[in-house]
Amino acid sequence: MKNRLNNIKKSKSYYIALIVILIAILLISFMVSISLGAVKIDFETTYKVVFGKLFHQSSLLDGISKAKISIIWNIRVPRVILGLVAGAGLALCGCVMQATVNNPISEPYILGVSAGATFGATLIIMVGLKIAMSLGAFIGAIIATFLVIFIASRKTKMTTVRLILAGTVVNALFTAFSNFIISVAGNSDSIMTLKFWTMGSLANATWDSIWLPLALVLCACIFFLTQGRILNTMMIGDDVATTLGINLSIYRLVYLVIIAILTGVLVSNCGVIGFVGLVIPHLSRAIVGSNHKRLIPIVIILGSLFLIWADVLARVLIENSELPIGIFTALVGAPFFIYIVARRNYGRD
Repeated sequence: MKNRLNNIKKSKSYYIALIVILIAILLISFMVSISLGAVKIDFETTYKVVFGKLFHQSSLLDGISKAKISIIWNIRVPRVILGLVAGAGLALCGCVMQATVNNPISEPYILGVSAGATFGATLIIMVGLKIAMSLGAFIGAIIATFLVIFIASRKTKMTTVRLILAGTVVNALFTAFSNFIISVAGNSDSIMTLKFWTMGSLANATWDSIWLPLALVLCACIFFLTQGRILNTMMIGDDVATTLGINLSIYRLVYLVIIAILTGVLVSNCGVIGFVGLVIPHLSRAIVGSNHKRLIPIVIILGSLFLIWADVLARVLIENSELPIGIFTALVGAPFFIYIVARRNYGRD
């Protein structure tokens, strides 16, 4: 029975059907999630506003109040697009990072990359250079990434346990730095900023702010869709790569820099949203296997779906209130992380 399921997963028709179904679900989720929120708007109105604005069909907007048009087009559509982009980007970062360091529990949040980005962005805000927030988040993510790798590989071979410990230390270090900056600033705006960065939210999405993360995530997705062979080789090991004439060190450096850039930009727009990069790649492997040529498209789509619906829950679970989206991703991701560690018995590394 198990062999039969594996053969079905490997078949081309299964994969094409799966992609088509997931894309259809994503498009439906996109439209439905726009309708949901503190102000409930029926699906027909949402459809008319979105398509009316998108294709400049003003006749579709007749009879719809300006308030509803503004809520749908200026608030919810950018928010859902950012959720789609951030989910795809974070899931992709986790998938690539797991292959890059050949470690199934690697992802930007667990390894402290998100905390580094948070520190960089928070420092820039407190200095008063909000325009350079993305740059600060990027620099913080880069520093955290290489600090984790340096600590984990210092004087010995990098293992799963050392990587987790290094990530825990770096996470705690940069979180402490961020808290210190907020404490020194000592005002209500700073406290709200800390809450935003540490728990994550899509509430600040605007048409002006989504273009940078959208462009970078799109470019990263296109790039990594062409890197399946290299990522598969990384999972096999350096010895095999050497026999194939592939220098994995260069690819690792390039991939980690791209991950740091993506993480920095996404954190600067959404705050810290953890565990997306851990849960989605594992779920995707269970569906299509570990071949990255097939895995990455599924990771991108499922990541978008996951974050879109996590944001919906954040908006509608408590009436007249909005919860940080990071709460929901952590509620799913933390038990999943425990399950993976317990199942694989990482203490023997």
